[in-house]
Amino acid sequence: QVQLVESGGGLVQAGGSLRLSCVASGIIFNINTMGWYRQAPGKQRELVAGFSGVSNTNYADSVQGRFTISGDNSKKTVYLQMNNLKPEDTAVYYCSALIYGARYWGQGTQVTVSS
Repeated sequence: QVQLVESGGGLVQAGGSLRLSCVASGIIFNINTMGWYRQAPGKQRELVAGFSGVSNTNYADSVQGRFTISGDNSKKTVYLQMNNLKPEDTAVYYCSALIYGARYWGQGTQVTVSS
C-alpha cells in the first residue's frame, strides 16, 4: 500500500531553518504528484508547496522566497527546505501524493517556531 513517511520537523527559533523529508513507498514515484501541506491549530490544511507539471513548482504566498520544494526520483523522496522561519509557520506539515485521482497523506511532522 502507499506509504508516505515524513521526518525533519522540530523546534527552531525564528529566523532558523529546517529541512523536511518525505519518503514514499508502495507507489511508482512521480515527483510531479507530490506536495507539502500544513495545518495549524484551529485552521484548515493548506498547500505549502507542490509540483505542477514537469519542473514547475508552486508555493503559498506566505512562504514564497523562503521555502523550496525539491525531490529525488531515485530515492522516492521529496524535500521541503524551510529558511527564515517565522512563528506563523508553526504547524503540522504533511507530505501528500495525488495518484490516479486519490490523495494520500503521511502522518505529519510537527514544526514549531519560537519567537
